Amino acid sequence: MLLSHLGHTPIIDPAAWVAPTATVCGNVRIGPGCRVMHGAQIIAEGSSIELGECVIVLENAVLRSTDDHALTIGAHCLVGPGAHVVGCTVADDVFIATGASVFHGAQLGPGCEVRIHAVVHLRTVLPAGETVPIGWVAVGDPPRILPPDQHEAIWAAQAPLDFPKFVYGFERAEASMEKITRKLSARLGAHLDDVPVSPAE
Repeated sequence: MLLSHLGHTPIIDPAAWVAPTATVCGNVRIGPGCRVMHGAQIIAEGSSIELGECVIVLENAVLRSTDDHALTIGAHCLVGPGAHVVGCTVADDVFIATGASVFHGAQLGPGCEVRIHAVVHLRTVLPAGETVPIGWVAVGDPPRILPPDQHEAIWAAQAPLDFPKFVYGFERAEASMEKITRKLSARLGAHLDDVPVSPAE
């Protein structure tokens, strides 16, 4: 399904294909040779989303932008089933595997691999060719790549990146779930005016 959101209608290159059970919403541009498979969700929440040539988005992957964080994925990238990619910059030839997550403000250089259930945390910069192993966490700039059982080390690197401030605009000390959800409710309420569009529009 294609949806117009905040006055923006997705632009799908004629040489791309979007499954009828996928959702593409808002200020999204999908390049030639792209394939967006069943159940995938590509949702632009204010900022744009751009997919370069031959980007493959497999089943049930979620790609999002936010008001403050656009999403750009370069050419010849693969986003695996159930992956979550939000508000970041992905260079050419990147592999994001099944169930992997890449967060706001991250930058992935050419040829990176984010393997099954791995995480690239917000504002993390991966140099060209870097690999995040299965289930591991990359955090920071320069990145530390840590196994999931090293929570204290991950938190020590993650805390200064200030997730609540960078993503939601609240200082950590004031970032209650009530404030976050009220802000998101208001922002996501803009979808009440979304309009389905035909692929030809």
